[in-house]
Amino acid sequence: MTLIANAASARLLHNSLVDRGRAYGGGERAVLSEEKFEQARREVVAWPGYAETPLVRLPGLAAEAGVADILYKDEAGRFGLGSFKALGGAYAVFRLLADRVAEKTGGAAPDAAALAGGDYRDITSAVTVCCATDGNHGRSVAWGARTFGCRATIYIHETVSDARRDAIAGFGAEVVRTPGNYDDSVRQAAADAAENGWHVVSDTSYDGYMDVPRDVMQGYTVMTEEAIRQLPGGRPPTHIFVQGGVGGLAAAVLAPFWQRYGADRPRFLVVEPERAACLYDSAEAGRPVAADGDLDTVMAGLACGEVSLLAWQILAPGADDFMTVTDDAALDVMRLLADGTGGNAGLVAGESAVAGLAGALAALARPEFAERLALGRDSRILVFGTEGDTDPALYKSIVGRSAEAVRKSSN
Repeated sequence: MTLIANAASARLLHNSLVDRGRAYGGGERAVLSEEKFEQARREVVAWPGYAETPLVRLPGLAAEAGVADILYKDEAGRFGLGSFKALGGAYAVFRLLADRVAEKTGGAAPDAAALAGGDYRDITSAVTVCCATDGNHGRSVAWGARTFGCRATIYIHETVSDARRDAIAGFGAEVVRTPGNYDDSVRQAAADAAENGWHVVSDTSYDGYMDVPRDVMQGYTVMTEEAIRQLPGGRPPTHIFVQGGVGGLAAAVLAPFWQRYGADRPRFLVVEPERAACLYDSAEAGRPVAADGDLDTVMAGLACGEVSLLAWQILAPGADDFMTVTDDAALDVMRLLADGTGGNAGLVAGESAVAGLAGALAALARPEFAERLALGRDSRILVFGTEGDTDPALYKSIVGRSAEAVRKSSN
């Protein structure tokens, strides 16, 4: 059964660089390691408001799609910010400020409770963090800055919605709108930070800028570790479909599964909007390349044209396949989840939350794709619903009712 529009427009590319038998080695551990996973987990679970987000089984949708199981990690409630990004940007802000305090005092780095309690506000208040964002990362950085006691300046590009701008400003950050696309705003943030002595807290890495994005990715692994612990019966999925962007999320999902299961890990697919597919293009080229075009996609959080070099170090040898999907496919999946297809309870999923599931459904609708990916009746698919209605008005215009109405109908 075809559940989404334009499945015929999806593209699938096997990664010629993948080596399934390769052990998770020193190069990969320099990016994301079990030791750092645990460090991030210990810190984040101690934050006020922490709670595991649910791993939701969708048996009705799985039955209609023709697979054994679909598991949906629902990040809509993460720290009240509506997105998994709360784990990354805020964690990097904490790490940066803790290191600054240790440097200034000559003592040990403080924990989050000390920073949030204002113990070192004389030091942290002099720090300004900045970043470029499509919305959710900037919200996390602004929230982290407010929580741990520093200032924040957040750069948004010209197509970021006013609702997302206002949500960032609501955490006390200065918001600067720049011309051009996301990658243009990244460059502007970096230039202004260099001029003003600010600290860039970016979720993408590039030559000469690696440490902070590594912390951001380590924060994301808290979500992955939760998902692994929540797997029904401890049984790993056969396939994982994860949205792309710059690659940080995908790498932070792949790395823990690769370390834990090695060559027996699930088949791992990275899914991107057809109009912003820098990872697909890079896999096709065999090296990091920038995506062409204006990157205009409804999946705003994935409108990225340049690959994170740190993420590529994990994805190039470890990801099995890359896919692209249309905006229409993503919109259909938002509605499918809201409607509770197959008798499932309705779920609130934003535009960037559904790319992975859209990729899975597109692959299942294409027999040649399903065959290449060994997708069938016994397949157990894991996807990550990375945001809720982070732009409530846009969500309502797409789904036809508000997130509150969707949730009420599911009770």
